Amino acid sequence: MKSIIINKYERLLTVYEEGEAIWQTVIALGSNPMGAKTSAGDDKTPEGDYTICVKNPTSKYGLSLGISYPNAEDIRRGYDQGVIDEATYRALTEADGPASWETPLGGEIYIHGGGTMGDWTAGCIAMETADMQKLFDLIEVDCSVSILPGIEIPISFMI
Repeated sequence: MKSIIINKYERLLTVYEEGEAIWQTVIALGSNPMGAKTSAGDDKTPEGDYTICVKNPTSKYGLSLGISYPNAEDIRRGYDQGVIDEATYRALTEADGPASWETPLGGEIYIHGGGTMGDWTAGCIAMETADMQKLFDLIEVDCSVSILPGIEIPISFMI
């Protein structure tokens, strides 16, 4: 079974099969890339463990792979931080199947084409179109996806 590791800090997506890296490409992230996604409209790319929940051959950016954000950990954190209320928390945790993408936590996070010239998405993972074709052909629904955090660099180190 294949799996995907997305390293936000290095801007790399790597596909593994039986623990061995078999393919890698450069990516772009949400326009506000540091930190975990916590709410709709924050332009952050999620961090955590997910699965590919849908393969879409006709998205806005051509081929795309849907990621199962929000997961149980995201839902719990959103409740603890007051982003979602108890009724929404219960509805999301008791759902039969994947959590809804229509929540204050955000949703519809995809891996898609569109280019890698800087971080520009609303929270998705973007790559070059030719790379998206390769990934789309490699990956099936239920493939695991781990999104590793980026590292925030204090402004004083950037001067």
